[in-house]
Amino acid sequence: MASSSTLTSKSFLGSSRVDTAFLSSDHLRKLSISTVHISFRSRLPKKLQINAAGSTFGNNFRVTTFGESHGGGVGCIIDGCPPRIPLSESDMQFDLDRRRPGQSRITTPRKETDTCKISSGVSEGFFFVFFFVKNDRLLGRRFMYLYQILIREDFCGMKWDYNEMSVAYRPSHADATYDMKYGVRSVQGGGRSSARETIGRVAAGAVAKKILKLYAGTEVLAYVSQVHKVVLPEGVVDHDSLSLDQIESNIVRCPDPEYAEKMIAAIDAVRVKGDSVGGVVTCIVRNAPRGLGSPVFDKLEAELAKAAMSLPATKGFEFGSGFAGTFLCGSEHNDEFYTNEHGRIRTRTNRSGGIQGGISNGEIINLRIAFKPTSTIGRKQHTVTRDKKETELIARGRHDPCVVPRAVPMVEAMVALVLMDQLMAQYSQSYLFPINSDLQEPLAIPRLEAANASV
Repeated sequence: MASSSTLTSKSFLGSSRVDTAFLSSDHLRKLSISTVHISFRSRLPKKLQINAAGSTFGNNFRVTTFGESHGGGVGCIIDGCPPRIPLSESDMQFDLDRRRPGQSRITTPRKETDTCKISSGVSEGFFFVFFFVKNDRLLGRRFMYLYQILIREDFCGMKWDYNEMSVAYRPSHADATYDMKYGVRSVQGGGRSSARETIGRVAAGAVAKKILKLYAGTEVLAYVSQVHKVVLPEGVVDHDSLSLDQIESNIVRCPDPEYAEKMIAAIDAVRVKGDSVGGVVTCIVRNAPRGLGSPVFDKLEAELAKAAMSLPATKGFEFGSGFAGTFLCGSEHNDEFYTNEHGRIRTRTNRSGGIQGGISNGEIINLRIAFKPTSTIGRKQHTVTRDKKETELIARGRHDPCVVPRAVPMVEAMVALVLMDQLMAQYSQSYLFPINSDLQEPLAIPRLEAANASV
């Protein structure tokens, strides 16, 4: 690479002007920076080089997940976690239990405890850096996407479940695209494409939810609002009073008992046929601090969309009025402002979904994520083999007939991670100096004495 220097006669921090008249061509030649050549020789053949990316999320509150299905374990590393946060493994285990398989007849029957262990970063119950979950099913571990090694037999299933999948691609799964990208793939469980990877997200999300609750009283709650053709009507759930107990009152995680039974019946109907259905998860955020998000590329809804759509099986994202808002006129859609009895600016309606101009306005943030039917089903399908021969495939194993009940804590986690990252960005940018008290609200003072605050 080559560099050049430029001299300026402008003063710097009040210094006198620089007299450049004495600088002859010889002087300039001595001052200029010589061309520098730097070369790096790789120790590996080019065909073995891999540029791994995509396993880290966030800028200030950074989460990196690791591990894969049927590997030695899965987990995450959190970088940038505020210190002195009271934390224990039970804070994460609650949400991990909501995510794990084998919860009911409408989820996969695999039995995996998903017991977490904090490996470092906590001293006397405070702070967090790293956590790890040992896989209950240790079938294969991938090394540099090159080969697999059998570690031991699978507790929960037989390795023969994957024999056919090793040569034939499962329709609508990541099998074919992993081969197209890497030229090799993990057959057992799909490797990093498996939903096992979301364990690290859910654990980190539990930490983020705890900090948000301690800091600003922010609550992140998600629930199932649709399974196949059973759609929970808008307005049935009161977002102002919705509680975690209501969501967890049934196995499908729909807060309305009547529609919950209909959803469970819809899943049962396809489960016995070896088929699957999709659905929608609705997520709300109460008491979100105002001012989160940035204009242009880093709008809050854009960050939430990326986070939600990075989850396995997602196919759609809406916030606020969503696509239904296109049927309204501006006079119908606009959220009019008013000042409440406490002197705070509020909106009479919330079609904006708590976000305007890419920035949170303090109203309830609401969004909806669509999940496709589970790709791996127990019915015969047409496909091709890795050597491009057409064939038929019946996928074996135990898979969710509908992913949305277990996706609820995953959605909560990703939303919480975005809010935590944006909260730290807002604090560092807009609250570094005294705020404009006429227009801005002070961020809440953390209530660290609430060591046993509920996640």
